[in-house]
Amino acid sequence: MKKHLNNLYKFSSSWTGTVIIVLFLIFFVAQSFVIPSGSMKKTQLIGDFLFAKKFSYGIPIPHLPWLEIPLLPDFNGNGHLIEGSRPQREDIVIFRYPKNPKVHYVKRCVAVGGDELLYADKKLLIHFHEGDEFIKANYPNEKIRSLRGKLWVENPYMDKYPGIQYVPEGHNIFEVLLQYYAYNKEIDVTPIMVDGLDAPVYSLKNKTANALYAKVDEDHFYMIGDNRDNSNDSRFWGSVPYSLIVGKPWLIYMSLEHRSYDRVFKGDQYGGGRDHDGLKRVCGNMPLDSKACEALWNRQRFTVRWGRVGRRIESIEREQPIQ
Repeated sequence: MKKHLNNLYKFSSSWTGTVIIVLFLIFFVAQSFVIPSGSMKKTQLIGDFLFAKKFSYGIPIPHLPWLEIPLLPDFNGNGHLIEGSRPQREDIVIFRYPKNPKVHYVKRCVAVGGDELLYADKKLLIHFHEGDEFIKANYPNEKIRSLRGKLWVENPYMDKYPGIQYVPEGHNIFEVLLQYYAYNKEIDVTPIMVDGLDAPVYSLKNKTANALYAKVDEDHFYMIGDNRDNSNDSRFWGSVPYSLIVGKPWLIYMSLEHRSYDRVFKGDQYGGGRDHDGLKRVCGNMPLDSKACEALWNRQRFTVRWGRVGRRIESIEREQPIQ
């Protein structure tokens, strides 16, 4: 036994052993990711570096890091070497972007196969596939709405997770989705008129609409960012199949505010990444477009958000956001 342990120690101390052990951990245990966009703000922030558990939903087929080339065939036809449990509602999930599987996204799973969704301005309503009795048994009356002959829960997760928010930084995303539909761009939601729904009414293509509707396919998962007014998510490109599920965020090991003043003030060419709320937190009542505000922001740029370092996602997401 001592001889085997000694050989194992020598192997792990070699370059070959170190590389094999590191790759094993990346492929099957944990992998490092960085949050590149503000779609999950304020639960997860741009510049959060986190470890993800790769075994939370089974063992996904290993991919060569950076190149994202699969190293093994998809023997089971579901993107996983070993099939596991599925994402549950409320889980924050890391998955491969359906339009480009080489890119990883992180969003919250708000609905699973068979669930129906209505998205209106500042409202996300879900009819859970378990039915009306399940809804009445698990949600308070003040969150339940009777629409289209069935019960829906309005914003079912916002009270539980303080980071979920509706704070538009650019265009109204509901109106953006309607424009996509009007110009025949592909989106996953269908404009409909829902009687009794307290929401603004819009006219398009010779009809009126006050909500966007979707139903989740079986073994698929509807992913929406906690920063709901500023998130490219399933509302645009559809639910995520199990085959693209990678893992679950686990631990923030570093959090660095690295964004430039221009990025937070103007955003990209489409306004994405603009964060006037963050600027106000730093600059207070002074004009956001002033040189003084720019100087204040640059002074605190590249600082570490120590309050987030070493925190587990499952604990930090239930608290008032640490920024």
